[in-house]
Amino acid sequence: MSAGNRRNRRRWPLWIALGLALGLVAGAVPGVLLRELDPDAAGRPAAGRDDRATAAQRRLAERMVAQLDRQGAALLGGDRAGFLAVAEPAARPALTRRYAALRALRVTVWRPRADGVPVAVDGRPGEWRLTVGVGHCFVEPGCAPGTVALGTRWRMVGEEPRLIALEPSGTDPAGVRPWAVDDLAVAVGKRAVVATTPARRAKLPGLLAQAEAAARTADQYAVGGPRTDRYLIYYAGKAEWQRWYGGGRPKWTAGYAVGVGGGRHDVVLNAQSLAPTGIDDLLRHELTHAASLPEQGYANRADWWLVEGLAEYAGADGQPVDRYEGLAEVRKLVRGGWSGRLDTTAPADDATDDRVGGAYGVGYLAVRHLVDRYGEQRVLDFFRSVVHQRRAPAEAADEAFGEPWSALHDDCVAYVRAAVG
Repeated sequence: MSAGNRRNRRRWPLWIALGLALGLVAGAVPGVLLRELDPDAAGRPAAGRDDRATAAQRRLAERMVAQLDRQGAALLGGDRAGFLAVAEPAARPALTRRYAALRALRVTVWRPRADGVPVAVDGRPGEWRLTVGVGHCFVEPGCAPGTVALGTRWRMVGEEPRLIALEPSGTDPAGVRPWAVDDLAVAVGKRAVVATTPARRAKLPGLLAQAEAAARTADQYAVGGPRTDRYLIYYAGKAEWQRWYGGGRPKWTAGYAVGVGGGRHDVVLNAQSLAPTGIDDLLRHELTHAASLPEQGYANRADWWLVEGLAEYAGADGQPVDRYEGLAEVRKLVRGGWSGRLDTTAPADDATDDRVGGAYGVGYLAVRHLVDRYGEQRVLDFFRSVVHQRRAPAEAADEAFGEPWSALHDDCVAYVRAAVG
């Protein structure tokens, strides 16, 4: 394999959306309820009016969520007409696409709830917005639901709220879900679900077979709880890569995992950056992130080498160290003035391909050395302590390995240098 293609296979950073809290919406009072909010003839203090306004807003929110509950029941029951029935005609084409994508993903749970209260839309009398959080599962009905924030817009028809749009919400830190904005073709296996746009449908059988194999590897690195019920992988073309989950990844990114709640991470692969021979190890890498990371991601950039090193170790799938394709990049990094500190290894967003490949290789070699010396289980115990429990490596190493971290760190660095000569 040429050096250029090898660099393409090394571009595998992790981007994790930290936190899944949904923003609250506050604002003007819906017009249909104004009669409830006027002060009485004797007048009332502002606080009293605010109390009644809040109660009225809550009642309207309940009516909107009741409509969404009816829509969700229709979605789960395979009733497209019922799914569309709560909406105005102009909203139905977009909702038809949404319905088809969610059904293709085999949605099994759809539980909307209001986040805040309705807000009047400026300049559009009679229209309101309400942010909702939707707990949802695909394929497995008993999963811990993920959560997505959606923006809903409504028009009152008499006393009944009618849905005029169901949109991605800017308050969701994970960004826009693929099923919210695109038609999807989907393949479902025993351990993985793979989805892409209809134009790339022909890729699905091969991708699913590769994802199923990668899932068997990733399952070995589940940390902090039971293994995920299904790994969900999206295969993105150029336009989708910029749109799904907010886009904006560094130019050297070929794949990433993003936390979506319920202890799960979705995985996205960049079709434009993948060599056919690089997909297997990339899938093992990213699915290992999905298996091993805590729901909220990891908070300390100093732990990057450990997070990526474990995923690279899984991606290498037991191959000898001298066959690891990033050794040339590691050698260039080490000989180019590397500090010798694992906790400062993470590359910048604008780093060169060589710098990125070298950083991933350092993480791989350090983790490989720890595994060779102590075994996988003790390394996973160390990973859990540092990444999940957020303990200092010095404390975690003493417990997991019975050795001081300062000495182990220096041993890992010496191993990295020796491996590349």
